[in-house]
Amino acid sequence: MPNYKFLSPELEAQIKADRAAGKVNPYAFRDENVIRRHPDRDRGTLLRPPFIRDIDKILHCPYYNRYADKTQVFSFYKNDDISRRSLHVQLVSRIARSLGHALCLNTDLIEAIALGHDIGHTPFGHAGEEYLDEVLRETEGIRFSHNIQSVRVLQQVFPFNISLQTLSGIASHDGELELREYRPKEISGFNEFDQQIEACLTDKAKVKKLIPSTLEGCVMRIADIIAYLGKDRQDAERALHIPHEDFRDGVLGKINAEIINNLMVNIVENSYGKPYIKMDEDHFCALQDAKRDNYAIIYKVPEVREVCDNVIRPMMKQLYFRLLEDLKKNRTDAPIFRHHIKYINEAHYKRDLPYEQNPPHQIVSDYIASMTDDYFIDLYNHLFPDSKYKIEYKGYFDNN
Repeated sequence: MPNYKFLSPELEAQIKADRAAGKVNPYAFRDENVIRRHPDRDRGTLLRPPFIRDIDKILHCPYYNRYADKTQVFSFYKNDDISRRSLHVQLVSRIARSLGHALCLNTDLIEAIALGHDIGHTPFGHAGEEYLDEVLRETEGIRFSHNIQSVRVLQQVFPFNISLQTLSGIASHDGELELREYRPKEISGFNEFDQQIEACLTDKAKVKKLIPSTLEGCVMRIADIIAYLGKDRQDAERALHIPHEDFRDGVLGKINAEIINNLMVNIVENSYGKPYIKMDEDHFCALQDAKRDNYAIIYKVPEVREVCDNVIRPMMKQLYFRLLEDLKKNRTDAPIFRHHIKYINEAHYKRDLPYEQNPPHQIVSDYIASMTDDYFIDLYNHLFPDSKYKIEYKGYFDNN
């Protein structure tokens, strides 16, 4: 039988009464308090309030298109029914906005954070992120994290003048760290934020310690977990033929729709009118159990990581050093100039520093992180046509 919970009649009546009375949530972030690095630009208007401006900038960012061909969990599958990062971002946005609407929060701010949270993600999912981090750590002594890179994309690669509130939510969105209760921590301004980001470049442990500065950022953080928990199971069923019966049952249910619904209901029940986002103990423990199941049954099985570890890892290292050499030797006909630097400069955004004056390792890591899976593979094959490393995709009819 389906396992779907509903808001209690008491809370539903309270929410309806509060709305009828025009009551506002005192913990919601107000548009008029937005902070921008350049406050003289991008002022909110009736037509385009401040966080809608952020949404528009992110949607029109040249890298937004690339969500469509980046791995969520399963690489090397020709199967349109398996999620790519573009769908994950949409699902996070939808879940977070639904929670924000029920809790009477600033849903424009929530959407801006959600749409931008993975825009700095590498190809090949978390495996690709690990490999790029390994190269940078070994060669430059710095670390790579996709959420910090997302901030960089929206600040330095394309200087959009995005609000501090949106950037803070993106930087601290880490969906791998689940908490029973999320409380925002106010941030004083861009000086404090810049120091936080700088610290994360040398100490990756500090990334997980970042705390959203708004309740909206806290909602986005839990929505990131809700969005992938059950959806990854759907994808595993299609890619690996893992039946949902293999996952334990509980208060969340087993299937994607049950998990989303039941976590959202519990969060609203425990968070409405409060200065935090919270689950009860039963649902939090069930969330942790569900994540453990996903790791044991999906993420750690050889089919998911084997090809990445044995093929993509050495390919990424080889590609990194080739691109770095092309850049340092000023081979202007090389792809890093024609496909990356030229592409960024054609965007015509006002910069404090010409993009070419960034450190070479930073330009190369920007380029690799921006790539889609297919582009990475095509570029590698173009630069190393005789390499022993080859990728074989699993087609629609390979299992008949």
